[in-house]
Amino acid sequence: MKLKTVFVCQSCGFKAPKWTGQCPDCSEWNTMVEEVEAAPSKTASKSKSFTSFSSEIINLSDTKTLREERELTGISELDRLLGGGIVKGQLILLAGAPGIGKSTLMLQTAASLSKGKKVLYISGEESLNQISSRALRLGVEGKNIFLLSETNMQNIIEALDKVKPEVLIIDSIQTVYHPEFSSSPGTIGQVRECAAELLRLCKPKGTVLFILGHVTKDGELAGPKVLEHMVDTVLYFDTEKDNILRLLRPHKNRFGSTHEIGLFQMTGHGLTPVEDASVYFAGNSRNKPLIGRAYSIALEGTRPILTEVQALVVPTRYPFPRRVSTGIDLNRCQVLLASIEKNAGISLENKDIYISLAGGVKIKDPALDLALSAAVISSVKDIPISNTDVFLAEVGILGPLAKVPLADRRIAEAGRLGFKRVFTSIISKNEEPSDNKTQVLQLESIADLVLKLK
Repeated sequence: MKLKTVFVCQSCGFKAPKWTGQCPDCSEWNTMVEEVEAAPSKTASKSKSFTSFSSEIINLSDTKTLREERELTGISELDRLLGGGIVKGQLILLAGAPGIGKSTLMLQTAASLSKGKKVLYISGEESLNQISSRALRLGVEGKNIFLLSETNMQNIIEALDKVKPEVLIIDSIQTVYHPEFSSSPGTIGQVRECAAELLRLCKPKGTVLFILGHVTKDGELAGPKVLEHMVDTVLYFDTEKDNILRLLRPHKNRFGSTHEIGLFQMTGHGLTPVEDASVYFAGNSRNKPLIGRAYSIALEGTRPILTEVQALVVPTRYPFPRRVSTGIDLNRCQVLLASIEKNAGISLENKDIYISLAGGVKIKDPALDLALSAAVISSVKDIPISNTDVFLAEVGILGPLAKVPLADRRIAEAGRLGFKRVFTSIISKNEEPSDNKTQVLQLESIADLVLKLK
């Protein structure tokens, strides 16, 4: 077998015979890494993989009896993201920054699934003693959990044949290497081939596979993009590791929605699901009216979340006033500020404006537009907003208010949390609350909001 040296882009997988500073395909800089691969030979037979992945030819009508039987993982927030539980043969990729809690979540998941299934936990980053000490700290005990510290793909296959697990956890895919390839673990070729080998192993047997993946400094999944195409579900931890709140978002899900989010709180005993997000974000801050604070009900998938929008408007000392936002898209804030200035007659050209969502959450729901506008107007005019008011509407660039989806569910959530008044756009009769505890104030434009806040 002849070997040759190639330079492979670690971002897109492009191959070049010589090193270049910039990848000719994806235009990324300093991503070309030298790798050694086998040169194709005319006389040599085609290389075969360890295993094969194929099925018999059947008619589509015969597949109607093949239903997806889901099984709960025992972790409510993870089940929410997966669409109601795991499916046999499902491949789940979990990515996140170092130290954010990927291994902790997988060990807790393994403990829950081990009550009825055999689980094999393979780590290429930690020793068995390290995994055992973490399990002791988390209070994890499972006779059906088998541990293995291994990075060789061939040894992993032998372990699978020996244990025959129903759930397999790989921590992480960047540490596993395929012995048929001479490149280093974590390179484009190794990650692609190892993931493909795991797919061929687990899919026919119905083994549920959890793969942990590293991310780059830009927050993207390390390795080839084809890795995300191979798996059924891609989950990302979307937060900073120094924040106790962990947000888990699905970027791909063949067995459920990608609009849900999972909330976890990092504690000394592991990740604790935050089942009532509205109560968590509200906390004890709703004790009195404040200037520059307004509440709204955002929807992430089917989950209503009470969101606190804060705005601080102060005179500027710079030639160009500053616009800073945290948790809300800055471009969207700029549009709303221009709409307020034009349609509400409020001058903002000589003021610095700082906008933030409390709790470190990032939300793109347009229902927050009216709350953001109310917070800005409150800060400019020094008018405190009642802690029993909530704002639900999308604000157009010309000033009119637009109805948001599932307004009835948002209003019902506001009533459950004790809000007495709901400021919103014109809604239909069937969306109004059935009880008399919540008063709905329907507005037509941003100018109406200014009058109501006086």
